[in-house]
Amino acid sequence: MSSRLRRTGLVLETIAFTIVVPGTVTVWLPSLILGDAIVGLPLSLLQLMALLPLGVGAAIYFRCLWEFAARGRGIPSPVDHPKQLVVTGLYRYVRNPMYLGVLFVLFGEVLFFRSHVLLFYTLAWLTVVHVTILLDEGPNLRRKFGSSYERYTAAVHRWLPGRRYEAPADDYSRIEGQR
Repeated sequence: MSSRLRRTGLVLETIAFTIVVPGTVTVWLPSLILGDAIVGLPLSLLQLMALLPLGVGAAIYFRCLWEFAARGRGIPSPVDHPKQLVVTGLYRYVRNPMYLGVLFVLFGEVLFFRSHVLLFYTLAWLTVVHVTILLDEGPNLRRKFGSSYERYTAAVHRWLPGRRYEAPADDYSRIEGQR
């Protein structure tokens, strides 16, 4: 498959993935939960403040999605997993920045709509994601990437950003070779 065709395929896959997965989590399910909750104008100060986590979360998500496609040569989906371990960009500071981006969006929605039910949904979503990481994603990444993933998990926290991760030279050579 030509590299141009592969890049086009990745773009289409990332669009489809974003619509189906985060779109369901951050748009479709919250709209079902909220029902007919309509935001009247003018917006309150709290609603305006909620735009900050919404925007930050979306920016984090899209930056991470780009890292998956550009560096990992795949998407965060069982359909086309990354071929390389992604330890660049925001992944240098925290292992799950894409989930954190979605979490910021959801908390922004909680604030914007002032919904306790949406807060419980957000906490339930986070619990499901955490359990999925522990029982499925972590073990699969460990099997697929071996010692590179072990070094990475030993140095980078799952949820709380920390010091910048510096992959060993052999990991970087594989990363740099992807460009």
